[in-house]
Amino acid sequence: MADDNELDPSDETAEQAAPRTAADISGPVEALLLLAEEPVTETSLATTLNVPVSVVADCLAELVQFYDQTGRGFELRRVGEGWRYYTRAEHADVVAASVLEGQQSRLSQAALETLAVVAYQQPISRGRISAVRGVNVDGVIRTLLSRGLLEEAGPDQETGAMVFRTTSYFLERMGMRSLDELPELAPHLPDVEELEAELGQLAAVPQPADTDDAAHATTSSDHPDDPTPSRSGDDQ
Repeated sequence: MADDNELDPSDETAEQAAPRTAADISGPVEALLLLAEEPVTETSLATTLNVPVSVVADCLAELVQFYDQTGRGFELRRVGEGWRYYTRAEHADVVAASVLEGQQSRLSQAALETLAVVAYQQPISRGRISAVRGVNVDGVIRTLLSRGLLEEAGPDQETGAMVFRTTSYFLERMGMRSLDELPELAPHLPDVEELEAELGQLAAVPQPADTDDAAHATTSSDHPDDPTPSRSGDDQ
């Protein structure tokens, strides 16, 4: 006779087969997001937890609402195709003071300006960036590439020059899902084509010749080096 306390295998199987809800996976989802070094997609979370993507989506929506209602110092935000925790904007001053204290590896002003030019004008070549900024940007481009904020986007179809664009890591660091969320600053940046046209016009303007040089040039034109005697009526 079987022991009354012994579990029925069929009951255990049924329990394991019961679908998990959004509430069931909220803890594991929080743990995975806390460990993540980059935004995690819903598909990745669903695969790890062996649940449908729809359940993960419901769980994330509930967590966002819960954090908002309880006034936590952080929020769960969708960035690009994934999700990640961020501190709230109202605590930016405190966080910035803590993070920047003693920090030695911030981007220079030149790097920030170059990054802004690429963000609004991409894809853009190194030469065009230099034209906008008026300085050589080779070193700055190397720095931004090494930081993972810029990447090569292939050769320009017209000139063959390598062009650059911002990366998904740039969007992540900016807390944006796409470039459409960039602030409306583009109208304040000089148009690259107009700038190049102006530079071309300046280069085409003839430089005024020195007065003495001009006089000398005139005299020389009146008396060329050709030894052939003049056949004009004034010849003696």
